[in-house]
Amino acid sequence: MADMVINPDFVEERRRSPMGARYGKIMMWFFIVSDSLTFAGFLVAYGFMRYQSHGTWPIADEVFTHFPFLHGHYPMLYVALMSFILIVSSVTMVLAVDAGHKNEKNRCATWMFLTILGGLVFLLSQAWEWSNFISGSHGAMRLKSDYIALFVDNKNEKIAISDFISDQENDMDELERVRLAFSSNKDLNLRVNNEFIKNEDTAKYFQGAKIVRGANLIENEYGHTTFANFFYFITGFHGVHVFTGVLLNFIIFCNVLLGTFEKSKDYEMVEKVGLYWHFVDLVWVFVFTFFYLI
Repeated sequence: MADMVINPDFVEERRRSPMGARYGKIMMWFFIVSDSLTFAGFLVAYGFMRYQSHGTWPIADEVFTHFPFLHGHYPMLYVALMSFILIVSSVTMVLAVDAGHKNEKNRCATWMFLTILGGLVFLLSQAWEWSNFISGSHGAMRLKSDYIALFVDNKNEKIAISDFISDQENDMDELERVRLAFSSNKDLNLRVNNEFIKNEDTAKYFQGAKIVRGANLIENEYGHTTFANFFYFITGFHGVHVFTGVLLNFIIFCNVLLGTFEKSKDYEMVEKVGLYWHFVDLVWVFVFTFFYLI
């Protein structure tokens, strides 16, 4: 039987959908749409819980105040920087796709490398942010009613427990040490549910209270525990997406270096991972808005 000759154009048409796009790209769009709905559900739930917990929700400017290698109060500065890095990585991804369309192997590889680098910097920054959130910065007092009482000065600005507690009474309970140091310093006050409470009116709040430091799934020195739960879950879920994107970009980057796409003159795989990377960046814009700006 004679060998059947298959028309390459016919094969190419079979690989394309009736809309003129390849099925691989359409499947990527299906994934993006479905995953968008997942993130939307998480953020809507977050918004609902925040609305229900009005007054006890942490203030972002008082939570995310750290900056690497610098001591001081820098609200939102590092979060803004890491967000900027992620957005810039989206620009480098666009340039990588453009280089691929022009079959420019070296330029495509360069921009993909910078995209991967931006993703790694973002992941490391997020891990550093998590470590600070977990360890805490000021400490607070969890009341018997489960509300969080923050220590503030006369200007209603947060004060760290380490700034006024004495280390001399090491044999005493920590709460008692805090109570004694607090009551002896009339410049210290409490803030509960955004309500400023003067020092002389705070005695009852120490009854049955507990000192908390940092934020985890059970306790949160910054405010409502649900904030920490949502923060870890949503930013962690997004972080998994970023890590996956970095891994996919690295695989495609290796193929670019090997000349796999240059030989076939088809860089569509770069475009597919580019779609995914833009999606990850866009999702972060909404996560950033919900957690840090609103």
